Formats: sequence, C-alpha cells, structure tokens
Amino acid sequence: MAPDGKGLAPQESPDRESPDRESPDWAAAPEGATRPRVVEARSLSLTFETADGPVYALSDVDLDVERGDFVSFIGPSGCGKTTMLRVIADLEQPSEGRITVNGVSPHEARLNRDYGYVFQAPALYPWRNIERNVALPLEIMGVPAAERREKVRSHLELVNLAGFEKKFPWQLSGGMQQRVSIARALCFEPNLLLMDEPFGALDEIVRDHLNEQLLRLWAKTGKTVIFVTHSIPEAVFLSNRIVVMSPRPGRIIDVIETDFPTDRDLDFRETADFLEVAHRVREGLRAGHSYDD
Repeated sequence: MAPDGKGLAPQESPDRESPDRESPDWAAAPEGATRPRVVEARSLSLTFETADGPVYALSDVDLDVERGDFVSFIGPSGCGKTTMLRVIADLEQPSEGRITVNGVSPHEARLNRDYGYVFQAPALYPWRNIERNVALPLEIMGVPAAERREKVRSHLELVNLAGFEKKFPWQLSGGMQQRVSIARALCFEPNLLLMDEPFGALDEIVRDHLNEQLLRLWAKTGKTVIFVTHSIPEAVFLSNRIVVMSPRPGRIIDVIETDFPTDRDLDFRETADFLEVAHRVREGLRAGHSYDD
C-alpha cells in the first residue's frame, strides 16, 4: 500500500477570475451584505415508514446555507445528519416542508449537476484505475476524451495525486483513496460539495492533515461545502457555520457562526477562541440530550 503523500494541494480552480485570491467569495463581501442562498429549508420533516412503525428522522428543520459557506452538521449517531445531506442531494424525499438547492428543487439541482458528493467510503470501482475512476462522471456526461483527460489531470494535481493515474484503488492508502473521491466529486466543477463523514474511517494523523488541506482547498476555490461529522474539533476547525443537531428526531438545536482566520492551521485548535466555540458545541449537544444513556 502506498504512503499517504502530501494531501490536498491548495490550487486555484480554473474557472476563478483571480488566481491570487486567498479567501472565498464570502470573506470579501461587504459587512452586512447578503450572499445568495444555496440551500434553503423550511419546516422540513422526514419520516421513514417501516414494518415496525414510523421512524422520525427529521423534524421541523429550518436551514439556510449561503454561497461560500463551509457548514458542518454535528450530532449523535442517528440524529439525521446524513439524512439531511441526502435530502439536499435528492436521495431522500421529505415528508413535509420545502427545500430548494440553488433556487430550484433538489431534483432539478441533481439534474443540473449542481453538486458533488463525497461518501463515507471512497466508493471507487476496483477494476478501474485512478484516472478512470475520476473520469467516470465526465464519461456519463459525455465530455470529450481530450477534455476528460485534462480535467482528470488538473483535479488529481489539486489533491496531490499526480503520478498515480494508472494505479488501482487497492494500491493506495485509505487517505489517498478518499482524496481520489474528492477529485471525482470536483472534476465536473460543481459549486456545492456535499461531504458525508469523508475522513471518519481514517487514523487521527491522516485525518488532521486532510482537515488542514481541505480548509485550504475551500479557501482557494470558494466552493460551498456541507460537511457531516461526529467530531467536535473537526467541525469547529473546518467551518464558518456549525449546525448542532439533537438525537432522533433530528432538530437543529443551535447554529454557531465563527469568525476564524482563513489561514488557520492545526495549532489554532489550542487557542481560546477555538476552545470557546468547541465548548458551545458541546453544551448544545448536552442540552439536546446527546450524551444521555
């Protein structure tokens, strides 16, 4: 198995106008200015009907995600974090309420290819090499071969995997495989990236490194990111907004906004500002009975 390499390389997306920009679009917006809403949910509920009776997954969720946000959902297992992500992605249908993604229904947004999705596992095809795994959505979209090759090349460089194009998934470490899945999700250049605990199965050292590199990638590209995690330090370190959820049925207990420097590194986790926000997240989880037996 290959070592994990350097991680995600901060690099300007080719469709951005200013290659020297050091922060996402929202950071440069005038104070008090309203950014376009990428996700808007109102009174959203979802109930799964099962043979043992209904399972109430989400209850009366109101949520706004603005362009350029990095939003993390955090809560106990089974609280509806992934379910909410799947509703945004049109993989689950709400029972009540309404939701829009880029101003249209999740179904229309999916047809418009408005988002990329990174799953908990890399979900790579073992019989395809890395180049062909990343190219898969482009093949489905009918992108010409020459353009596919260029997009694959540039996005593998973006995640510091140049030179691994002809390797197969089993020849890469878990962290490298997850970076391949990130390249695949970004290769068709969506504005919204949905990430469902992408680093949850990785060891702490690799996870910390990829957290730091993902933060830099977000600052460079200006993508809107919605991220699911169980980790308080991960949520606080990565996000400019943290959505704290209750145990099932999932409700939003608190939405915490941060104003951390965009060039923060892992040492920032030892600062008073970081610890204060982490404490507020933990208190929100406790108030929602996330720590109850």
